[in-house]
Amino acid sequence: MHNLKKNLLAMDYKILVAVIVLTALGIIALYSSTVHTNSDQLKGNFIRQIVWLLIASFFLILILFLPQRVFQPISYMAYLLSILTLILVLLVGLGHGSTRWLTLGALRFQPSEFAKIATLMALARFLSEQEQKAINQFRQIIVSFVIVLIPAILIIQQPDLGTSMVFLGIILPILYWAGLSPFIIFVLVAPFFSLVAAFQLGTFFLTMIIIVAVLLLSRRSFKVFIFNFILNVSVGIFTPYLWNNLYSYQQKRILTFLGLEIDPRGIGYQLIQSKVAIGSGGIWGKGLLKGTQTQLRFLPAQHTDFILSVIGEELGFIGIFIVLSLFLFILIRGIRIAATTRNRYASILTLGGVCVLAFHIIVNVGMTVGIMPVTGLPLPFLSYGGSFLLTSYILIGLILNTSLHKFLV
Repeated sequence: MHNLKKNLLAMDYKILVAVIVLTALGIIALYSSTVHTNSDQLKGNFIRQIVWLLIASFFLILILFLPQRVFQPISYMAYLLSILTLILVLLVGLGHGSTRWLTLGALRFQPSEFAKIATLMALARFLSEQEQKAINQFRQIIVSFVIVLIPAILIIQQPDLGTSMVFLGIILPILYWAGLSPFIIFVLVAPFFSLVAAFQLGTFFLTMIIIVAVLLLSRRSFKVFIFNFILNVSVGIFTPYLWNNLYSYQQKRILTFLGLEIDPRGIGYQLIQSKVAIGSGGIWGKGLLKGTQTQLRFLPAQHTDFILSVIGEELGFIGIFIVLSLFLFILIRGIRIAATTRNRYASILTLGGVCVLAFHIIVNVGMTVGIMPVTGLPLPFLSYGGSFLLTSYILIGLILNTSLHKFLV
């Protein structure tokens, strides 16, 4: 009893308060974005979100008070189960133009959301069982990428490119946290920069100078230098060739996805309306239920992926500032918890949870204001979506569980 009381006092309640405030703002924005619609489906979203919130809160509390030793032994089993459900959703899944959902009684959920948690658990277990120096070995790096790529590839088949990007976006930060050297991270990301720079000769030349300089300063062997130099040059040479062999409509889709070409009647329409909504909100906003873009439903997906636009229009710059400040607070506190815990598995798992939340926040906010592609990633705690709300609350539960037991090995 004494240890439980001590642990409860050590828990980071400030994160919990921030999550509650964000969730409340999300519920208010969801109500505002659906109250004046004639669609029974959209009106029902508010009640469904409340139900999912109750379920998510139950799981948060459950995970919060589970012994920390419970998670590591079941990590691989949870990962295997998530892979099976991802395969199952491809066979019998539901969706409009995609297969992303499974039904369980009255509930419909996305296995891809729970795959995020299971993949984090499996990756954390694998990395925590390795010596820190061994993380830089080829085998450990390959196994780590395989753990992440299997669910990512299955999710792409649904198709759900946005969610699959989450898996690819968090692997390097987690590996770095586990002990991967900055040089190996550079080697892994350099070809991507070579690919992007290859479309302009001057930019590509400057990129290669930087790559060569880093390789020389690292003082690696001549073989390592030559291999990486040839790899990046090859990527640069073949990228324009592959691009020119795409059909024009394929090029247009890629450019629109990357935000390099405006499609005002397609993907670009959402972005244009989102900017109008946020810009018209000004400093203080138009007031709850008074946003014209929101109430007249000019903005598609305003209750899901573009919920921040609703907040920006009706609560203004101040509302968005509060939301972003709370997000930053949660992420910083989460990193601090991961850094101070003595349990290596819990540290990696906690950092992974922070990375998943951060990736969603950065991409969604960037998408909403037009500096990132429209990928369909929801905003944690605010966007409508039961599966994602549950996933977000479970991640917070894992982070808070670590804060409860951070002094235990």
